Amino acid sequence: LSRDISEQQVHRNQCELLVKAAHSETKERYGYERLHATLTEQGHDISLYMVRSIKEEHNIKCYRHKRFKVTTNSNHNKLIYPNHLEQKFNANRPNEAWVSDITYIWTDEGWLYLAGVKDLYTKELVGYAINKRMTADLVCRALNMTIKNKRPSQGLIVHSDRGSQYCSHTYHMIIKQHLFTDSMSGKGNCFDNAPIESFWGTLKNELVYHQDYKTRFAAITDIIRYIELYYNQTRIQKGLGYKSPRQVWFDYYRQAA
Repeated sequence: LSRDISEQQVHRNQCELLVKAAHSETKERYGYERLHATLTEQGHDISLYMVRSIKEEHNIKCYRHKRFKVTTNSNHNKLIYPNHLEQKFNANRPNEAWVSDITYIWTDEGWLYLAGVKDLYTKELVGYAINKRMTADLVCRALNMTIKNKRPSQGLIVHSDRGSQYCSHTYHMIIKQHLFTDSMSGKGNCFDNAPIESFWGTLKNELVYHQDYKTRFAAITDIIRYIELYYNQTRIQKGLGYKSPRQVWFDYYRQAA
């Protein structure tokens, strides 16, 4: 009996080391479910219950920090488009529907604004633009980057909130030129744009709120590195079957071929 207990304790100790190592390797960003998926992918025989138990026992947590700043100004008389997305966030293929929005990052030099475009199928941030001013040009640059990178076909739904930047003539001309379908959230309804809001929360909780940016340049460099090298490439998501956005993209086109 004592031998069995000893073997169990050895296994527990080994699992504790694995969980702590995986927690560190993922930069303290994964909860117990994604940690378990990561360890399983690495070939380790450890149960979901064990991972959760070890995290609780050793107080291994993903840090969270919440702040709020309103960036959407929907009090304007510019053109508004219907909500063609209607909270149908489960796309069947890449470039079927994109959601877009603007968020903010504080630096010692002042605010920095980030416009992003997210694909609903791969959950990838497929385009973005960053500037110290929150203008229509910002969202246009993000959309043009996305079109250049992904080359979608006509009929794609491009969804946003009712912010004045997204109601600009230039922005809608880009959508019209490529024969996309324009879509906008209901007034004051953040749930209509939930997928991109979720990405902002992830970006800030996993990166921005743990930094103290002295310059805008430092923030821009850090954010681009997070998006391009971590979030899109390697960060696994429960909603993607514990795959990364890039893995889902490759799997789709490999199957299509």
